[in-house]
Amino acid sequence: TLKPKERLWYRRVLELPSSWEDNHILLHFGAVDWEATVWVNGERMGQHRGGYTPFSFDITDYIYFSEENEIIVAVWDPTNKKNVIRGKQTLRPWFIKYTAVSGIWQSVWLEPVPETYIESMKLMPDIDNSKIQFQLSIQKPNPKDELKCTISDNGINIVEEVAPIKQNYEFKIPNQKLWSPKTPFLYDLTLEIIRDKRTLDLASSYFGMRKIALENVGSGKKKILLNNDEIFQFGPLDQGYWPDGLYTAPTDEALKYDIQISKELGFNMIRKHVKVEPARWYYHCDKLGMLVWQDMPNGGKMGILSIFLDLLRKDKQHEHKLKKYQKDQFYQELKEMISLLYNHPSIIEWIPFNEGWGQFDTEKVVKFVKKLDSSRLINSASGWFDHGVGDICDCHEYVGPAMPKGINGRAPVCGEFGGLGLEIKDHIWEKKFKFVYQKLENAEELTRSYSELISELKMLKKNGLTAGVYTQLTDVEGEINGLLTYDREIIKINKNVLRDLNTSIIEPKNKPK
Repeated sequence: TLKPKERLWYRRVLELPSSWEDNHILLHFGAVDWEATVWVNGERMGQHRGGYTPFSFDITDYIYFSEENEIIVAVWDPTNKKNVIRGKQTLRPWFIKYTAVSGIWQSVWLEPVPETYIESMKLMPDIDNSKIQFQLSIQKPNPKDELKCTISDNGINIVEEVAPIKQNYEFKIPNQKLWSPKTPFLYDLTLEIIRDKRTLDLASSYFGMRKIALENVGSGKKKILLNNDEIFQFGPLDQGYWPDGLYTAPTDEALKYDIQISKELGFNMIRKHVKVEPARWYYHCDKLGMLVWQDMPNGGKMGILSIFLDLLRKDKQHEHKLKKYQKDQFYQELKEMISLLYNHPSIIEWIPFNEGWGQFDTEKVVKFVKKLDSSRLINSASGWFDHGVGDICDCHEYVGPAMPKGINGRAPVCGEFGGLGLEIKDHIWEKKFKFVYQKLENAEELTRSYSELISELKMLKKNGLTAGVYTQLTDVEGEINGLLTYDREIIKINKNVLRDLNTSIIEPKNKPK
C-alpha cells in the first residue's frame, strides 16, 4: 500500500517505429490512481488528478525517431487521508472498506494520428424517430475536408453518406433494431475524414438504439420504461475487486466473466458500486445485454455509525462541508466519467452519491448531471440522505428489501438489500474479521433465505417497486456476503435454482395481460 508521503515511480525506455514519423504521437493512460505527473525525455508533459478516468498527452515535439525515448511517471495517492475520490479504498482495510489501489491500474499505450484526426464522438440514439445523432470533435479540420459515415447491420451497409465537416450529424436508421437485455443489437459505425479523395483518419465504433424513460402510474409513483416498455430491473451490487489485482482483473475473460455469470444467473442489471471500470467492461455489457447503474466513486467520509442508527438521519440536512477545490475536483471527475461512458447503451442510470459518503450540494449536482446527460435517469443519492430530487427514490434495507419513503413523483427502487453471508472453507481472504448482514451456516439455509427475500421483493413489485439490487455479486476481502466466492470459483447457491428465482421476478410466468 502506497502511503501519503510516498511516491510511485515508473520508467520505460522505448524506440518508435520510423513509419510513425509523419504523425502526431499521443500517449494515453487508461487510469492512474490518484495524481500522475508525466515526463518525456526530461520534459514535463503535465499532471492529471483522478484515479478512474483516462487522460493523454501529445508528445510529438518531445520524442526522437533516431534514438531511444524515456517516459517517466510519478504517482501520489493520499487515499483516505485526504477528501479525494477513492470509492471504498482505505489505508486500513476493515469492515466494508477494502485495500487501497495506487498507481497505473489500466492500460498505457501510444497512438500515431495525422495532424487532422477524430478526437471524440458523442452518440445520441433517437428510437422514436429511428435516428442516430452524433457530435464530433475533430482536431485541425480543413474547410474542404469531408466526413464519410458508414453504418452497418451485421456486415451489410445500411447508411453510406459523405457530408461536409461539421459538429453535428443525423442519420435515419431504416428498419431499426432496438438494444435491450434480451436482444442486445449493436450497429457498427465507421467515420472517415476525406481530403482530396484520400482517407486522412478513420475511427470505428458501435451504437445501440435504446431509450430509458419514466411514466406516471399514479399514487405519486413512476415506472421505468426501456424502449417505451415497462421493465423491472434486478441485479447484484458489483464492487469490481479481485484477489490478485484488486481493481485490475487478471484477464479480459475474467472481466467479462462477472457480467456473463450475472446474465446466466438471471439478472438483467448490475449496479457498479463506487468504481469506474475499464472501457472493456462496459463493452462486454453492451455486447451481452446487461443494464448498468453507474455509481460515481465517492470521496468524503463513510458514516459507519449511521448504518446502524437510522434515527440519526435527517435527510435534507445532510451535506458534507467541503472546500471549494474539493468540490471542483469532484465535478471535474464526474464530468470526465460521464463523458467517458456516454456512448454505452448498457448504462441507463447515474448515481452521484451513495449513502451520504461525501455527499454535498445534492440539488446542484443533479442539475449538473442532467445538463451533461438528459438521456439517462439520475438517482441522486442511493440510500439514506434523499433530498427529493432526481428521477429515482432509493432506499437501502438490510436484510430487506423495502419500499422507499417520500417517493414524490419518482420511480421507487431498493438500491441495496440482502447481504446474506456464507463462509466457504479455503475460499476466505480475511481470517480475523468477516462481515455479513446475516450469516447462514450452509447452502440450504442460504437458498431458503434468498428465496424468502425474492418473495418479499415480488410483493413490493406489486406495490410499485421498479427495481432491486442484491448485495452482492462476490465476496470481497472481509465481506463474505457474495453469491460467488472472491476467487469466483464457487457459486454458493445452485446455479439453476438461483436463475429460476431471479427470472421469476424479472419475467413472471403468469404476466398480467
